[in-house]
Amino acid sequence: MKQKIHPQYHDDCVVTCACGNKFTTGSTKTEIRVELCNKCHPFYTGKQKFVDTARRVEKFQERADKQAKAAATRKGKKAKKATLAKKKADAGTKTTKKSKA
Repeated sequence: MKQKIHPQYHDDCVVTCACGNKFTTGSTKTEIRVELCNKCHPFYTGKQKFVDTARRVEKFQERADKQAKAAATRKGKKAKKATLAKKKADAGTKTTKKSKA
């Protein structure tokens, strides 16, 4: 078996969460920084929390708002068909009046 190939193990590794919680564990690193821990994770707290490091949530909400606004201005298929039928009926009456005269 080869000697000195394993990294050094630290029994006093400090883990620091973004919420401010700190605890000690063992690791090959001396310090670890995390975004979520057992004190702030939604699974354990029951509260919904967005951790948005790259604006992903905001970008998704902006796209969803754009789609909702566009959908509100669109007409449905029935409304489109009704307007087309009305235009055809109006066009048909105009051509018949001209041919009779």
